[in-house]
Amino acid sequence: MPVVDFHIHCYDWPIQAPPSFVRFMDREMARAYGSFAAFVERFTTGEAYERVLDDARVDYGVILAELAPITSAIASNETVARLCQGHPRLIPFASLNPYLSANPAQELERLVREHGFRGLKLYPTYNYFYPNDRLLYPLYAKAQELRIPVKWHTGTSAFPASRLKYGDPMHIDDVAVDFPDLVAIITHSGRPLWYDTAYTLARMREHVYMEIAGLPPRRLLDYFPDLERVSDKVLFGSDWPSVPTMKGNVEGLRALPLSAEAKERILGGNAARLLGLA
Repeated sequence: MPVVDFHIHCYDWPIQAPPSFVRFMDREMARAYGSFAAFVERFTTGEAYERVLDDARVDYGVILAELAPITSAIASNETVARLCQGHPRLIPFASLNPYLSANPAQELERLVREHGFRGLKLYPTYNYFYPNDRLLYPLYAKAQELRIPVKWHTGTSAFPASRLKYGDPMHIDDVAVDFPDLVAIITHSGRPLWYDTAYTLARMREHVYMEIAGLPPRRLLDYFPDLERVSDKVLFGSDWPSVPTMKGNVEGLRALPLSAEAKERILGGNAARLLGLA
């Protein structure tokens, strides 16, 4: 079964980001790269991202667009498409900001049809909307029609301008009920305020999944003591480069006292099924 990192970030170059975000990222990346700008300039090609996958012994990586000019940096759909083009190991996920797009559903269809995007990532705490806002329902209907998964940032964020009230995964339950065939992914599993909510939704709703990006693997069984029970609904993600190493996250998950079958499902089996990977 392949290993799939379901959560990898990229950024536009030149950087488009508020000063507060740049200062935060400079502090986070000082040791490994010197500065946020040095990191972004270094990782501007698909080959650079594939080298990170190789080092971590990861077969596929989901590359995420991000359109949050108030809260974080821009990773445009165009940048993600360029990085992934000609690199089948890199899987492009689009993003749409409902306040910046006149017709998000139409734009999603264009991105899927013309550029081969395989999923959609939304940022409620960065863009200030609740996942069950009816404004977004045409977008969810289109994603369901196109048979692509939708994932939402949930839980907290360290970025100064984020608003945590929008991060409660309970709002995703309405979407799961109203769009029963839509694959709905709770990114970060509601960290740390709503772990129980994320776990319960993954258990109760047929097409709701938990993604564990950004959670230290050594703490997963503290957060989710019955993780084995829902291992068919859990997706591995590193949140690289927000974490020091992708490789460390993979190794940390392999070291957990879970069955081999559960670890195989979490590390890539579930993602392979959702994305139709070999």
